[in-house]
Amino acid sequence: MVVGQFSSRGCVKVFDLCPLMRGVGVGQTITMFTIVGYYAALLSLAMRYFVDSFQYTLPWSECRSDWDCVDSSKASIHISNSTTTKPSAEFYFTKTVTEQFSDLENGIGIPNYQLVLCLLVSWVLITVLVIKGIKSSGKASYFLAIFPYVILFGLLVRAVTLDGAFDGIRYLITPQWDKLLDTEVWYEAVSQCFFSLTVGLGAVIVYSSFNSFSNNIYRDAMIISWLDTFTSMLSGVIVFGVVGNVAYITKKNVTDVMKGGPELTFVVYPDAIAKMPTWPNFFAVMFFLMFILLGLGSNMGIVTTILTSIKDRYPGVKIWKVVIAIAVAGFCCGLVYISPGGFYVLDVVDYYGVTFPTLVLVVLEAFTFCWLYGVNRICMDIKFMLGIKTGIFWRICWGFLTLSILITITCMQVFKYKAKKVPHGYNVFGWCLFGVTVLQVVGWAIYATARQPQSSFGSKLCNALKPTDDWGPESEQVKRNYNVTVAKRKTKRSRIKTLRARVFKNVSK
Repeated sequence: MVVGQFSSRGCVKVFDLCPLMRGVGVGQTITMFTIVGYYAALLSLAMRYFVDSFQYTLPWSECRSDWDCVDSSKASIHISNSTTTKPSAEFYFTKTVTEQFSDLENGIGIPNYQLVLCLLVSWVLITVLVIKGIKSSGKASYFLAIFPYVILFGLLVRAVTLDGAFDGIRYLITPQWDKLLDTEVWYEAVSQCFFSLTVGLGAVIVYSSFNSFSNNIYRDAMIISWLDTFTSMLSGVIVFGVVGNVAYITKKNVTDVMKGGPELTFVVYPDAIAKMPTWPNFFAVMFFLMFILLGLGSNMGIVTTILTSIKDRYPGVKIWKVVIAIAVAGFCCGLVYISPGGFYVLDVVDYYGVTFPTLVLVVLEAFTFCWLYGVNRICMDIKFMLGIKTGIFWRICWGFLTLSILITITCMQVFKYKAKKVPHGYNVFGWCLFGVTVLQVVGWAIYATARQPQSSFGSKLCNALKPTDDWGPESEQVKRNYNVTVAKRKTKRSRIKTLRARVFKNVSK
């Protein structure tokens, strides 16, 4: 947030502070485009369920003649003449909505036309909200960000009053200390923070770049971080309250009922709503409306990030042309994920094209900001911009702690790598997607080095590590004052000779 607001640059152009690493921003933009394809696809599923929620009898609450299941609307799923205990909500999701394949041996199939229409509507809404630029999307965000809280608190009241809800909530808040030794837990925790706060994906830099130069970014960062944590906990209580209710009704353990990924939203929740004795349609409508609003807000942020990266590079291009191009490309990609084999592809793309490369790129981003540019330089920028002196806690975190943890988790994840259980070609495709994203760093580093005017390779490389001549605040007057501050810093820094002293200086003063 600091570098975005300070420079008024997007997630690619912000690397004017170190042109050698511009590929990190390019890689993050590619990652965001990868995400927007399946985010919109999940939004289309929510739209399908939202429309279905208006039917007098919820379509997933009862079994059909060709399903070997039990009605989700029943208080208990124990039926003696049934060979399965799967609820009708699960069959509705896999057989009717997604028509899901059991594997990818026969390809991904052709998507359901109803989902195609929902995907088209999703992209039309996203386009309308973003096409006029950040001002229009910013106004829409007030509603898209605030109204879901109204629904969340309504669902919270209902969730905690369900039978067995506190069994689920107790499971949520009861620590399992042995899990702290599992690197997979730390990997998932870091990934969750990245996606929840959109850290390391470029969106934070883009949105903060539209702030006024003197905006109190420290206050904003604290509010956003704490509010995000509160929202996550609130959502967790609602989810596990509902899961606890399903476990109570079906006489199962919470762990047996709990599902991850899309199945939590489109199987567990619909199943629980179908079991509600009063107003199941109302709660279904409210839940999927909330999901749609949150999905629109997330997709707007992603599209805006991609749009800003392109506009920074090609400022003469019309916004509406870029937005429509993103929408068309995103719609075409989304068709893959709503196909019968789409969720298997989504799992591959999410790991190889988003989660894993994001971890690698954020390590490089942290290294670039905190060492190549320098913690001390960032703190100088903060003091110049806000008049705030950065404390030792933040300096140690930025300079050592955060980077060390990220590197450790990344290395452990590499050592524990296991190929996805899909046909070999899909894993190959995944690694190609990872390569295209991460190797942007190498390609742009070569390009940035080659463009330097010096004759020797060493001189070119050193110059590519330095901020560009126009790096700094957007205002010319403020930029001149900043250049004076930088010149004074260079004079003072030139007196520090030893490497040890430079390392200490980077994070201590």
